[in-house]
Amino acid sequence: MKRTGFLLGAFSGLAVVANTETVFSQALAQTVLPGLPGSNDRVLLVINFQGGNDGLNTVVPYGMGDYYRYRPSLGIPQQDVLRIDNVVGLNPTLAPFKKLYDAGKVAIVQGVGYPDPDHSHFRSTEIWQTAQPKGYESTGWLGRYLDEAGLPKDNLFNAIALNNILPEVLISKTTDVPAVDALRGYGLRSDSSASNREAFHEFVRDTTVPFRSPFLAQVAEIEDHAQRGAEELPKLVAGYKSQATYPTTPLGRSLALAAQIVGSKLGTRVLYIQHGSFDTHVTQKQTQDRLLGDFANSIDAFYQDLAAHGNNGRVLTMTFSEFGRRVQENASRGTDHGEAAPVFLIGGGVKGGMYGQTPDLAQLSAGNLPFTTDFRSVYATVIERWLGRPSAAIVGAGFSPLTALA
Repeated sequence: MKRTGFLLGAFSGLAVVANTETVFSQALAQTVLPGLPGSNDRVLLVINFQGGNDGLNTVVPYGMGDYYRYRPSLGIPQQDVLRIDNVVGLNPTLAPFKKLYDAGKVAIVQGVGYPDPDHSHFRSTEIWQTAQPKGYESTGWLGRYLDEAGLPKDNLFNAIALNNILPEVLISKTTDVPAVDALRGYGLRSDSSASNREAFHEFVRDTTVPFRSPFLAQVAEIEDHAQRGAEELPKLVAGYKSQATYPTTPLGRSLALAAQIVGSKLGTRVLYIQHGSFDTHVTQKQTQDRLLGDFANSIDAFYQDLAAHGNNGRVLTMTFSEFGRRVQENASRGTDHGEAAPVFLIGGGVKGGMYGQTPDLAQLSAGNLPFTTDFRSVYATVIERWLGRPSAAIVGAGFSPLTALA
């Protein structure tokens, strides 16, 4: 049975792409690692601004008159913008994030996208997660990294999606990746009733089915390992004490759990979180301001927490969204699906500042911002300069890393 063909759902948050070689029983024996190969304990945290975040009201070109001409009601007043220079600044809801930027801990890459962009949520998300704009891939770009990075195969927690489903970006050929959205609910969905779960266990133990099938045995084995994982994983991170106050939001709780995993040194190299939806066709300001404010407060608490434990230099955070929004606002005080948008790199080895070309609102492509930085160059930067691996086999050849990381 191929791991990419066997996806298990979760009650309160577990999904595993499983195979017979590396599941919970092997993982739990050697979960806490003294250090990764080469004493490299860096972690990449990826935050997906799901739904298509509007880049122009995130990194605001307040110094361009065209911005206010295209957005008479949505344009952020100049006096409210958190200014970076005399052309661009940040949305005022990003004040805690602006402090991180001013401290040199944030790199903003402008105009990120890909050739011949697709305006469909599903297809564009697939492109960003597989790093393949022209064809179709069965694995994600971070899944391919996991497969070739030489990480311990007996550690189930090399990567974790803090999500209720496994995202395509972490699907791999040889590496098992759990998706966990709450430690107290970490386990395998069989039935919400304890009595029915026990009946299932008895059925597996005592029943001989009248046909030969590898599937029941494998389901039973994984179910057993998931139950053991449900008991053991909270113990592995139980000693961690948060040193920051997180927002009581899904993103805040996910980042608190991310800090716990990082601080518990489980050997995790990649974490994934989803935030949104940013699909703001109608009354954009209320939705985007709430989501950006939540992000700013949550990421600020996260890096405070990491710093209090001496881990802030270990974690690089990268944001992405499947596309930006159109330049001109629509009749519903929202924006429709667009193309290029900014990407944030935070913490870790970041050399703070602005990268890429500032959007030119006088040079649009059918009402959209054309991309000026290929997203695979951002990925190549993360893979080579943070994770320390060649990028060509993962995202393709010819994508030079940016100078945004040391």
